[in-house]
Amino acid sequence: MTGEAKSKRLLPWLVAVAFFMESLDTTILNTGVPAIAQALGVVPLSMKSVLSSYTISLALFIPLSGWVADRFGTRRVFATAIAIFTLGSFLCGISSNIHVLVGCRILQGCGGAMMLPVGRLTIVHTFKKSELIRALSFVAIPGLIGPMLGPVAGGFLIQYFHWSLIFFVNIPIGLVGLYMVLRYLPDFRAKDSKPLDVVGLILFGSGIALLSYILEVFGEHTLSTPALIALLALSCALLTAYWLNSQRLLYPLLNLQLFRLRTFRIAVGGSLLTRLGIAGIPFLLPLLYQVGFGFTPIQSGMLMMPQAIAAMSLKVMMPRLLGRFGYRRILISNTLLLGIMTVCFTTFSETTPLWLILMILFGYGFFASMQYTSMNTLVYADISEHHTSEASTISSTMQQMSMSFGVALASLVSALFIPDRFHSTPSELIFGIHKALAILGFMTILSTFAFRSLRWDDGEAVSQHEEG
Repeated sequence: MTGEAKSKRLLPWLVAVAFFMESLDTTILNTGVPAIAQALGVVPLSMKSVLSSYTISLALFIPLSGWVADRFGTRRVFATAIAIFTLGSFLCGISSNIHVLVGCRILQGCGGAMMLPVGRLTIVHTFKKSELIRALSFVAIPGLIGPMLGPVAGGFLIQYFHWSLIFFVNIPIGLVGLYMVLRYLPDFRAKDSKPLDVVGLILFGSGIALLSYILEVFGEHTLSTPALIALLALSCALLTAYWLNSQRLLYPLLNLQLFRLRTFRIAVGGSLLTRLGIAGIPFLLPLLYQVGFGFTPIQSGMLMMPQAIAAMSLKVMMPRLLGRFGYRRILISNTLLLGIMTVCFTTFSETTPLWLILMILFGYGFFASMQYTSMNTLVYADISEHHTSEASTISSTMQQMSMSFGVALASLVSALFIPDRFHSTPSELIFGIHKALAILGFMTILSTFAFRSLRWDDGEAVSQHEEG
């Protein structure tokens, strides 16, 4: 086997190491939210800042990933990203208060911002469009082991050891991944490096960070209503200034001209709307189980496993389903089903039969995985090779923004239905989370309309679907 063929064969595994580490970190942390909140002396809903600071950090630094990869090469950037993520994990584990922990999560996000899009970009450069669904689905299978093991491992570590260990488990994985990447990852580099849009980076980063901060403090009475309105206006002004500035540049930070491509626009816009509804579910369910129902961390972790098991075990079906039905049918029906199943979560109580909870969670895991695979691959349906890096950067940035806003939105809606979130009873918390899940479910159902403008044959170069 030639060196090039060996690299292509190993590439999905190399990228999966990074995906595994990132997904393991997120799912372990979700299970540990109540215990960490108690250890740091804050209420559980305030832990949204620890989760959203990571994802907003991804959104801020991902726009740099395409330029950095083109300038320094995918291998060097990917290796550096894993090293930064591993260092951030260590620092999170030794944090002494929530403010330090948030800062270390931002450092983790800086590493994750380069890992995820650069890994996906390397896959897209290596495989043909007709091979993309299979390659990205394969990458997701090892990556989904993280969500399967994470909740149980997190529950075990929290219940029997110390919460800091949930961050330390990333260290050996990161070191192994770093070695593999330096040895085997293909090194793609642009022949001519484009100039970095520094002004755009400042305008976009400031606007998004400010918007995230507004979502964090909204409803907490730490700022007056006029102050919130003024900050929101400033955030919109910064983002508008970025858009105007990007129109006159040959190489903007985010090439918004790609939104003229209909399939790209629908994939990215639909992904944003759908994730706003479902991104907060992994944050709300552990709170519902542990604080509301009184389950142990291990019990809570076990209840998070069916989603990951469904996503991993049924991932091999997804290329065939897309090939059989096409993107339009899949995304419209799948988004609708996701919204309905999110509303079904409101039926969960201490007396709900375990088999029913597991069945709903298993179905939700399958449809969520199908949704992500479909949206992520549709992005590249009509993208030329010349614009692959720019498309990957925009798609990854919007994904992380929507995930950060989704967690903040889930926490905000829950808090609106809790009389006093600082001294709430378990029944009051259950009521607030149930109301939030119902609203998020209806939001997801409404996001179905984002995919109605797809044509029956859209994305056929990727899905291999042929409309009869």
